[in-house]
Amino acid sequence: MQFLSDNAASVHPALWRAMQAADAPDAPYDGDALSQRLDAAFGEVFGRDCAVLWAATGTSANCLTLASMVQPHGGVVCHREAHIEVDEGGAPGFYLHGAKLMLAEGEGAKLTPAAIAGVIDPIRNDVHQVQPHAVSITQASEYGRAYQPAEMAAIGAYCTERGLRLHVDGARFGNAVAFLGCTPWEACQGAAALSFGMIKNGGMSAEALVFFDTGLADVARYRRKRAGHLQSKGRYLAAQLLAMLQDDLWLANARHANAAAQELASAAHDRLLHPVEANEVFLRLTGPEREALRAQGFSFYDWGDDAARMVTAWNSPMEHVTALARAIAAL
Repeated sequence: MQFLSDNAASVHPALWRAMQAADAPDAPYDGDALSQRLDAAFGEVFGRDCAVLWAATGTSANCLTLASMVQPHGGVVCHREAHIEVDEGGAPGFYLHGAKLMLAEGEGAKLTPAAIAGVIDPIRNDVHQVQPHAVSITQASEYGRAYQPAEMAAIGAYCTERGLRLHVDGARFGNAVAFLGCTPWEACQGAAALSFGMIKNGGMSAEALVFFDTGLADVARYRRKRAGHLQSKGRYLAAQLLAMLQDDLWLANARHANAAAQELASAAHDRLLHPVEANEVFLRLTGPEREALRAQGFSFYDWGDDAARMVTAWNSPMEHVTALARAIAAL
């Protein structure tokens, strides 16, 4: 009974069917008919013009997007626990040719305008110090916390005021939108670009770089090629993205994962380390308690010495979820 990561979940059958349907000759790279449909398809989701590129991994999606915004002598403000800082193996420095990550604090791995200001206000405006060019936030955050629309609006307005571009790492964007019950744009408003996560939500090998500042996409196309991410048969990636948008499959998948996480949360009570606002559950668990759960067949990651992280997915069997909830309650 697997609660390690939504990355370990299987691929949704609709995506297999879409890739099979795409298995016919077409133009190479991103000149195929499916890739050419992405701008309009995502524009309909967000209710505004956008330019959309595909990439095969979340790390490349984040870093190629940021590289289109930030010069090598600049910096990106992000949370100290941000995925780009903690879990991408130095990829931002590689893709951004040495641009600096400027670390901020915030409860639940979330940033606020005040937290951003605390990082950038002391920086002198001269060539001797790295100047901030962008802000990157994660929706939902690394601790499964969702930015409310008002919080997004405040950060977006602050970035505009300070001349900073806003990037949203949306690895679990679907889970955030499903929790918030708002429009997709309200969940990322103010962003110049969004890394729209699909793989954690039932995809196989496709993430979307959604540029609301559409001119940035022209830069990203060159950087994607240079980085080795311009796949020759891009139609298979485009097919996955379009299939996820069809009939809001991405939201249906996210809702299932969120509901499963809420069932675990309801059994955890005061063990919860963070409110559950997506599909990640962080619990206080001693070493013996973790081993007791594993002995019953549950897999999950330790989170330090006295905690665990459990992640539900689009296809988490509810009987497994209920069994884990009962096991947690019985500890």
